Amino acid sequence: MTDMIASLEAKRVVPLVQSDDPATALKISEALLEGGLDVLEVVLRTDAALDCLEAIAKEFPQAHVGAGTVLSADQSEEVIRRGATFIVSPGLDPASVKVAKDAGVPILPGVSTATELQQAWNLGLRTVKLFPASLVGGPKMAKALSSVFRDVRFMPTGGVSPANLKDYLAVPAVLACGGSWLTPKDAITRGDFAAITSLAKEAVAIAQS
Repeated sequence: MTDMIASLEAKRVVPLVQSDDPATALKISEALLEGGLDVLEVVLRTDAALDCLEAIAKEFPQAHVGAGTVLSADQSEEVIRRGATFIVSPGLDPASVKVAKDAGVPILPGVSTATELQQAWNLGLRTVKLFPASLVGGPKMAKALSSVFRDVRFMPTGGVSPANLKDYLAVPAVLACGGSWLTPKDAITRGDFAAITSLAKEAVAIAQS
């Protein structure tokens, strides 16, 4: 967890990798790494997502490769088997949290209310995903929740873009932001992986400014 958190503190951006082809997923990941981002969230939104995750984890051992959109304990066990070094979920599932904890793998469950965050806090979690961030109050929501849960850090995801990235990162409790804007489908379809590298560099520059 320490190494991953250190990377998040340095770069403060987590790109989402989505593909139905492992070879393409590797090219996306390589482009992101060239852009300076080494914490990659491979989302389970295609039939080949697990194969993509496994391929990226094997090809880029220097990166922190995690699984996103993990919905159950069974999926949590499988992504760990495939090489995920962290887990991200859209919601809070205690069974998945137990699997991750038993395996010593960090998990960032999604929360959108104080009640869900309190449940996560009582499960011993101190880093969570705020999702869908733009629809539940954005930076103001992160700031409000952090005033009560003072030892919790957030990774807002959902509606984050270069236009509002600074606003999120200006909240002291925000560790990093996740987003799919770094891996646009049209660029991937065109095979324009240089565009992804440029977006990654732009995000790093915004985060460090």
